[in-house]
Amino acid sequence: MNWTAATSEGIEYLERPGAGAVMVLLHGIGSNAASFTPLLAHLPENLRVIAWNAPGYGGSAPLARDWPQAQDYAAALSDFLDRLGIECCAMLGHSLGALMAASFAAGAANRVSHLTLAAPAIGHGVPPGEALSAPAQARIEALERLGAPAFAAERAARLLHLPEREPEALALVEGAMAQVSMPGYGQAARMLASGRLLDDAERLWVPTDVIVGAEDRITPPEGARRLHGVLRGRARGRFTELPGLGHALYQQRPARFAETLSTTAAAAA
Repeated sequence: MNWTAATSEGIEYLERPGAGAVMVLLHGIGSNAASFTPLLAHLPENLRVIAWNAPGYGGSAPLARDWPQAQDYAAALSDFLDRLGIECCAMLGHSLGALMAASFAAGAANRVSHLTLAAPAIGHGVPPGEALSAPAQARIEALERLGAPAFAAERAARLLHLPEREPEALALVEGAMAQVSMPGYGQAARMLASGRLLDDAERLWVPTDVIVGAEDRITPPEGARRLHGVLRGRARGRFTELPGLGHALYQQRPARFAETLSTTAAAAA
């Protein structure tokens, strides 16, 4: 069964109905809900799967704050799940989505049965309102200078390992990135600049798996290892480093990526 598209009070999302429990998917900074489409066929059929367009992406309204924090996205996510009547779910956050997912789970552990942080963006730890970190500033300036299609054409290949061998995956990554826009992308870049994923990870007690591509140049494996090392007690789940994969690992090898979600799926089912 494929996605159905819907909107809930300013949040656009995709949903695959299912008779079982819920899995919520949170995309990264240069992506959107539809980026999870290749993964959908490899998830258990009984799962109800929901992928949102984060605030400021696709048809979702941007947040009110020009420089939001991870907890602002987590609050928007909480309200969104409330409206859908979802009390508890398995949650997967990819890249920037990992910052959102960890913030949400750290503050509402009873609402997350299992957490997966994939290719996690650690954040740059810049205090809000101060000068942006150089990578975040470069992202914003490049999008404003080039426009989204050229911005995507310039950056998309970096998200894959050996992109010249992955034309279909590259087209998916570039197509999603070509849809980013202001002010949502700028807000997300500023949140990334001030993000402190490791701080939220220290507060987690939800079982948490960490997955990273061995060839990830955007969020390299050493950051994912640091994250996994911070997890304590029941929160410390599996660490998986997938050989031959870059940052967009669930688009590059969706079946292989789905295999690493067996614990999440079992917890949700």
